[in-house]
Amino acid sequence: MNKAQIKKVVLAYSGGLDTSIIAKWLQDEYQCEVVTFTADLGQGEEIEPARAKAQAMGIKQIYIEDLRETFAKDYIFPMFRANTIYEGEYLLGTSIARPLIAKRLVEIAQETGADAISHGATGKGNDQVRFEIGAYALMPNIHVIAPWREWDLMSREKLMAYAAEHNIPIETKKGKSPYSKDANLLHISYEGNEIEDPAVAPNEEMWERTVSPKAAPDEETVITIRFEKGDPVAINGQALSPARIIETLNKLGGDNGIGRDDLVENRFVGMKSRGCYETPGGTILLKAHRAIESITLDREAAHLKDEIMPRYAKIIYNGFWWSPEREMLQALIDKSQARVSGEVRLSLYKGNVMVLGRESENSLFDSAIASFDDELAYDHKDAEGFIKLNALRLRIAAGKR
Repeated sequence: MNKAQIKKVVLAYSGGLDTSIIAKWLQDEYQCEVVTFTADLGQGEEIEPARAKAQAMGIKQIYIEDLRETFAKDYIFPMFRANTIYEGEYLLGTSIARPLIAKRLVEIAQETGADAISHGATGKGNDQVRFEIGAYALMPNIHVIAPWREWDLMSREKLMAYAAEHNIPIETKKGKSPYSKDANLLHISYEGNEIEDPAVAPNEEMWERTVSPKAAPDEETVITIRFEKGDPVAINGQALSPARIIETLNKLGGDNGIGRDDLVENRFVGMKSRGCYETPGGTILLKAHRAIESITLDREAAHLKDEIMPRYAKIIYNGFWWSPEREMLQALIDKSQARVSGEVRLSLYKGNVMVLGRESENSLFDSAIASFDDELAYDHKDAEGFIKLNALRLRIAAGKR
């Protein structure tokens, strides 16, 4: 599709400088109508001002949506049922938000009769891949405009000059963070400034959602999380919506210095990238979910989940949420959660999450068998044959040497 054929574009619009420049650039470069879409995913910032900024550029169709509950229920919770971690550390806070944004971009394009969608992801990162693969999976013939792969505004100076030339307000907030950040209900990620050097520790002032573990309270915070079929439904006996669950755990974790991570990850596009992350609620939730699974999941079912988890994490990280392989794995994961219900008691203390206890109406833990008091269920003599049968191939091989 050439530029002349594009009459309307749906832009993922934050209201910030970069996407405001993109909105104007699309109007000028493509001579098209721009529709803006701004999502509240729990980033903790007021998004309504995006409306006035879009209106100031002559934009008529403006979508501003609160998607926090959808994000938690249909994206974060399914991912946590798998205990998902990418490369052993990353809880995928940015990755899991992208399929929802891609879905709404495509839906709005269909609603408004748009010819294309657009985003502000750069040509070096993962997000361009996630947005576009997701969009193509949902609407195969959609046209995608990625300005960072087309324009020559490749420096901050050029962007600022473009903004000044076209009367786009340049925000110069005092105390504005020097880092490139992505925030949502699940996490905040930080890149840039001193953390571009993997040998340099981040400044303490960078962290926004968590206190330093050194400054956390000297007394532990004890909480109880209730699970139903693998999903958290209540904290300390109070039933909460999915988004409120995450928000509450974020506050509890942040106050106790929980959830900081500093890692170098392998991007899908091929480079290594150092990033710092704050995921206080997710860190607590992961620990609690594994604890309730430990007494409700069959051994081989639990081990199978652990074996497929890295593949599942990679699928999400690389942007294939809407792929058949993710949906197949999700069906297996969800099936495993049918009896994962009960309560987990946790201690939050100076950056640590410790399990104090777990109980379930579906518990597979039998104290009589575990302590060998039940002679009918466990005969000690049976262990001899079990050991010899499992050692048979090793004994045969040893005898040949």
